[in-house]
Amino acid sequence: MSVLLLGYRVGVSSSLDTPQGAAELAESLLPPLGNRWLHTQAVAERAREASPAVPEDERDLLVAAAWLHDIGYAPELRETGFHPLDGARHLESLGAPRRLVCLVAHHSGAVYEAEQRGLVAELEPYEREDSPLLDALIHSDMTTGPAGQRFDSGRRIDEILVRYEPGSEVHTAISKARPYLGAAVERTRARLGG
Repeated sequence: MSVLLLGYRVGVSSSLDTPQGAAELAESLLPPLGNRWLHTQAVAERAREASPAVPEDERDLLVAAAWLHDIGYAPELRETGFHPLDGARHLESLGAPRRLVCLVAHHSGAVYEAEQRGLVAELEPYEREDSPLLDALIHSDMTTGPAGQRFDSGRRIDEILVRYEPGSEVHTAISKARPYLGAAVERTRARLGG
């Protein structure tokens, strides 16, 4: 038995917290977005490379979260226009595991942008963890450029700040989040021994 949701066939036994299940869902939503799809594929690869920084039993979840971190950009999922929240809500509607939903909701310092958008109350029901897993997800996103390029985190943050106008929600949020994001990247690098 399976259910067709937004063109994605979700089997009863299908697991969105596995790399394969997550990749299939991402591929059903993101390819029309061009660079966003290239970025997502590269973030998933970076997560696979960073997986030794997390406990072995969390490595698949890390890669799954990387595949799904930006699904909220898919036009058919837009509710609030804030992609971490829209992605988390969609995953929740599919019955995804709670931890995966919360990782997507809080990837890459999402709370900073939620503050700028007046969406803190909407994000609040999704618990944010302080863990090697969230750090590694942030590392994977913050070392990957918009078209999948490999960047160091400083260059990635600078690239975001150039892409978004000063005073915009994203520019302000990333400026405020910079120390938090940099610390997560550094903790992951240290866990990887580099």
